[in-house]
Amino acid sequence: MIQHIDIAVNLLSSSLIENSSDIIEQAAKHHVSPLIVIGSDLDESGQAITLCKQHPLHVFCTVGVHPHHASTWTNTSANELKLLALDETVVAIGECGLDYNRDFSPRDKQRQAFAAQLEIAAELNMPVYMHCRDAHDDFIAIFNQYKAHLPKAVLHCFTGNKSELDACLAADLYIGITGWICDERRGQDLAELVKYIPNNRLMAETDAPYLLPRSMRPKPKSSKNLPQYLPYIVESIAKLRNQDYAVVAQHCYQNSSTFFNLPANITGTK
Repeated sequence: MIQHIDIAVNLLSSSLIENSSDIIEQAAKHHVSPLIVIGSDLDESGQAITLCKQHPLHVFCTVGVHPHHASTWTNTSANELKLLALDETVVAIGECGLDYNRDFSPRDKQRQAFAAQLEIAAELNMPVYMHCRDAHDDFIAIFNQYKAHLPKAVLHCFTGNKSELDACLAADLYIGITGWICDERRGQDLAELVKYIPNNRLMAETDAPYLLPRSMRPKPKSSKNLPQYLPYIVESIAKLRNQDYAVVAQHCYQNSSTFFNLPANITGTK
């Protein structure tokens, strides 16, 4: 049986949370379990922990402050985040990073919050779950200041170019790939780059409810992406890499399980 781990599920988003139990169950039926639920601010991170406790071994979470919310970072945020990170359901610090595409928070605040969270991850010896959009130079420069003190780090939803991919791989980053590669409008460059990611650095994700693969047929009635669609993304990655689907799935699963230090007794049914 081919098993998958979805490393990016925004299960606390308004469009998913009401049906979260059913979404987790349906994902497991499609052999996508466990799910990594993303904390994008401190309040949501606390809610993610609560959700994990309701679905033990099927849901784990990250805790952090997304660059969109970096302006909320205060003098007390570091201690709050450290306390959240102590919970056994928490598998990484993040989602943290930089987003110069939308600039929902001032760039100086983004850099400050990003560096602070990298410092916390280094102090706690925890993996880091990161975001970068149109901010590669600052992103990689800040990350490389902390790299030597971090156990592991992943850049989720990678959408950069070849030189950016090379820089990320040189920094020993894991690379998360979404259904962006299935978008004939925006994803063709990424589709060409997927073959350059080493087997031991590749992870797969839906980023649900966002980035529904545009090439899915039959097309889902809802435009919401769901974890149960992850096998389609993995199959697309395999075709682009000219590899067997089962081989790519196994690499993604093993990389994700190891990266997040998931327990050996996780199961694929619910």
